[in-house]
Amino acid sequence: MFKVLKQVQDYAKESWQAAKYIGQGLSVTFDHMSRRPVTVQYPYEKLVPSERYRGRIHYEFDKCIACEVCVRVCPINLPVVDWEFDKKAKKKKLNHYSIDFGVCIFCGNCVEYCPTNCLSMTEEYELASYERHELNYDNVALGRLPYKVTQDPMVTPLKEFAYLPKGEVEPHGLAKGAQRAGKRPEEILEEIEAAKPKEEAKPEG
Repeated sequence: MFKVLKQVQDYAKESWQAAKYIGQGLSVTFDHMSRRPVTVQYPYEKLVPSERYRGRIHYEFDKCIACEVCVRVCPINLPVVDWEFDKKAKKKKLNHYSIDFGVCIFCGNCVEYCPTNCLSMTEEYELASYERHELNYDNVALGRLPYKVTQDPMVTPLKEFAYLPKGEVEPHGLAKGAQRAGKRPEEILEEIEAAKPKEEAKPEG
């Protein structure tokens, strides 16, 4: 008798929990039904990446001095720097440079520590390919500058949520000159520089 009552109690408890979880799921569904859609019609529409986005690395062959700092600071020793010593000029001669983006973690260490600034991060993120070896970019492929989303005539650029004006959640139909809610990094730096007290001129002697 007690066994049957225990089974009925457990069944009722599990039924209540199931109804509770279904109700929670439906509440989320009904909440989203009242919101405006924020779907991006990719590839005809693309979000504009943030200022500090770490995309594909751009490389300038003429600036590189083959110091291999990028290899030493890379967590996975990724960049391949092929050079030979020129005895006449008494300096390294760069022959080849490559980065495999199938392995790269886009940490930006190589860009940060490059002494000649020959490496820089771009906003290119479309690196998909059918074969893995195609992700191994040589110095020619690395030197190619990507199209910016805002300069591609085939794409409608859309602002990310963080760059929309205050109170706006929909990037479609937004005016081109609409200012974002927060300030840009360079604007914040300008305010900091302007707020610094001017150093008093020290008397000579």
